[in-house]
Amino acid sequence: MLGVERRARKPSLLAFLGGLLAAAAIGASAYASHGVSEPLAQSHLNTAALYAFGHGVVLVGLGASNLNVLGRGALYVLLIGTLLFSGSLAGNVLAHWPTTLAPAGGMTLMGGWVLLALSALRR
Repeated sequence: MLGVERRARKPSLLAFLGGLLAAAAIGASAYASHGVSEPLAQSHLNTAALYAFGHGVVLVGLGASNLNVLGRGALYVLLIGTLLFSGSLAGNVLAHWPTTLAPAGGMTLMGGWVLLALSALRR
């Protein structure tokens, strides 16, 4: 019975990407603590790591579950929002990119959470 159940489950791209996101967040946080001396840069990188880790965990936890279409779409929106928000902050510290995508990422994250909440009502 366990073998049949295991075979019925499909690999989850969202869960995989969530795991990579969480792993990258650990690295970013370590780099912020040990490789960055400027306080504002440390703060930006730690904020990026916090958001990436938290949303990575959500993607790992819910990415492999059986969500409705709205819920699955919400997870993709969360992934995009995290990449925009955390990527913009980390890119600013690591490559001196402007943080112009961070507000769009934050709005995308809020939208993703609203979609996820709405999907919970449609189960």
